[in-house]
Amino acid sequence: MYTVTARRSSDRRTDSRGSTGQSERQQGETRHDSASPALTEETRKERSQTAQAAYQSPSSRAYPPDQIQAGKTLFAAQCSFCHGRDAGGGESGPDLMASALVEQDMHGEKIGEVVRNGRLGKGMPAFDHVDEQQLAALVAFIYDRKAKAKEGRRRTVDVSDLQTGNAEAGMRYFNGAGGCAKCHSPSGDLAGIAGKLQGLELLKRMLYRENGRAAESSPGDGRLAEPSKAMPTATVTLPSGETVTGKLAYRDEFTIALTDPSGWYRSWPVTQVKFTVMNPLDAHIEQLGKYTDEDMHNVLAYLQTLR
Repeated sequence: MYTVTARRSSDRRTDSRGSTGQSERQQGETRHDSASPALTEETRKERSQTAQAAYQSPSSRAYPPDQIQAGKTLFAAQCSFCHGRDAGGGESGPDLMASALVEQDMHGEKIGEVVRNGRLGKGMPAFDHVDEQQLAALVAFIYDRKAKAKEGRRRTVDVSDLQTGNAEAGMRYFNGAGGCAKCHSPSGDLAGIAGKLQGLELLKRMLYRENGRAAESSPGDGRLAEPSKAMPTATVTLPSGETVTGKLAYRDEFTIALTDPSGWYRSWPVTQVKFTVMNPLDAHIEQLGKYTDEDMHNVLAYLQTLR
């Protein structure tokens, strides 16, 4: 009985040590398991950093110097007259370093589409002769300039700079005191205009109209005028009493000329005839003297809702 009891006691001690060892192993395993999330998180961070290192935005990539120089030369010859020599914007072209299209472009495909197809509605011709190598050089130059551009260096007006008006007040002015609704309609020539023109470009088109471009406009193309309303007309009264009416073709202090309904160009010395000229765009000129700053920004805010 004693022996058995001793053996059992030994067994108990063995079991106790085994239990203790198992408990230690379990504790060790528990400690290891509790450390696993930290290791996993660390691994995730490493993988994230690796992925970020592998990805580079176009503006942060290093382009070969000779490719950048080739792009600079091509840009100066083909693009700088609108976008400026440094791609920071010119008299008629936008700042490419602040361009949303350039910012969203990953491999130059969006830039390439605009370069090759142009934007005729905005005055940019198509450069379909540009090959892949030249396009890659242009992209390299633009992104190199963007990467080197400093904060606060912009010299253009951002769309957000002009978002200070009240759209509801602008709509009331448009339909009331401003008289804009007499010639323009949100569902006609202004339909979707905010999707075509924005910011300063929209403000300039609103304030300063151009006869030639207005004459080529059509409903919904965002040019603020319909063809039949935009083109100035002239009525000339001849010495015989006959009157001729047509589209104004030319006028100075010596000559008045028009294109009659048959398409004939006809002109007369101003000293030999009487004439009147009807230019719907005169209303825009007259309006400049009536607008307050608040009126202008309110109408602009209203136009920016027409998408």
